[in-house]
Order: sequence, then C-alpha cells, then structure tokens
Amino acid sequence: MTISLMWGFIAASSLIIGGLITFWLRIGSRLLGLIMAFGAGILISAVAYELAHDAVELSEGSGHVAFGLLAGALAFFGGNSLIDKMGGHDRKKIGATHSSELGLPIVLGIVLDGIPESIVIGISLLNGKGVGLSLLVAVFLSNLPEAIAATSGLTSGGWSRLRVTGLWILVALICGLAALAGYVLFENAASSSIAFILSFACGAILVMLADTMMPEAFEHGGKLVGLVTVVGFGLAVYISLLQ
Repeated sequence: MTISLMWGFIAASSLIIGGLITFWLRIGSRLLGLIMAFGAGILISAVAYELAHDAVELSEGSGHVAFGLLAGALAFFGGNSLIDKMGGHDRKKIGATHSSELGLPIVLGIVLDGIPESIVIGISLLNGKGVGLSLLVAVFLSNLPEAIAATSGLTSGGWSRLRVTGLWILVALICGLAALAGYVLFENAASSSIAFILSFACGAILVMLADTMMPEAFEHGGKLVGLVTVVGFGLAVYISLLQ
C-alpha cells in the first residue's frame, strides 16, 4: 500500500526538481518548449501502450472504454475551463507572471493535471508486476517543464523560493495520496471498472496535451518540436517493450 504512495510522490517529485532547477539555472523558452515536446511524446506513448491497451483488454467489449474516454475528456475540459475563469489559464505559459492571488488556481490546475495520472500509477501496481515504467517516466518528465514555467512565473510575481518549494512539495504529496487512493479504492474492483478509470485518464491526458502542453511547446520550440515529440514517443515505446 505504501509503495503506491511512494511511486506517486516520485512521479510528481519532478515538480520540486523543476522548481529547484529554475532557482539555480536560467532555462531559455526554446529549450523549455522542446522539453515539453519530449514529455508530450512520452505521454502519448503511455496513453497508447499503457492505458488504452490495458483498458481495451480489461473492458472485454463492454463499452466502458468509450464512456471512460468521453467522461475523462469532459471532466478535464470542464475543470480546466473553471480554473481558467479563476485566473489560472496561464499556469503553463512560458514567460507568464503569476501574482499571489493566483496561487489557488495554479495549484488546482496542476492537481487537475496530476490526479488522473497518479491514480493510474496506483492502479498499475495491482497486477503485482510493479509500476509501469513508461507511465512513470512520462508523468515525471511531463511535470518538469510545467514546474519550470510555473516557478518562473511565480517568482517573477513576487513569490519567495521557500513558498514556491512548499507549493510543489504539497502538490507532490497530493499526487502521492492520489496514487494511494487508486491502489486502495480499486484493489477489489471489477475489470470493467478499472477499464473505465484507465480510459478516463486517457481522455483527460489527451485533452490536456492538445489544449495546453503541445500548443505551448510548438509556440516556443518551433518546428523542431515535431521531431523531439517523436523521439519522446519512441523512447517510451522502447521502455514499454523492455517491460
């Protein structure tokens, strides 16, 4: 049980690392865009070869995959729209400045991104084979540019380094608890229920990629983003095959 909490926290610990990197190094917007593209490629592969593949196998033609995809997409779209109205629409924007009052929507936005992924990490431990490595790498790397961009905006808006670091530690703990919840709540769940949750995560992640991560990557990384995305995708496929 505690291992799920640990893996969830490890996957989200890149938020803390990204914040610390921003304190120590100046990362250009082009490089950050390319890092986003690499993370997007890995996430696309994880969705296809880890989540969707397992969901289809577990659903056994019950239709839970289609319902899960739609529910996940609508849930993320609705939650993201609400956070945008609260002022968190620039939480992943490279070069944005975030004032103190935007702390809550930024936290909610990052939690919205991380909860489906973290729950799936917990569920992946139920098969007794250990955590899905490609999914873990995908979540870890996709969090990194998000943390770098948000940290830069928060510090330029007057946040102290201690406060920013505390924020990332809190979010990483929440993601760890979400992984624990995924393990505990679905330990004895029917295969069709797990298929629904996996496809729910697929829908949420795909909307997140199309809505925020990939447009931001292309805006700052340029045409090279396409090649870097393929490299990330290929690396994740290779990791999946190794498992």
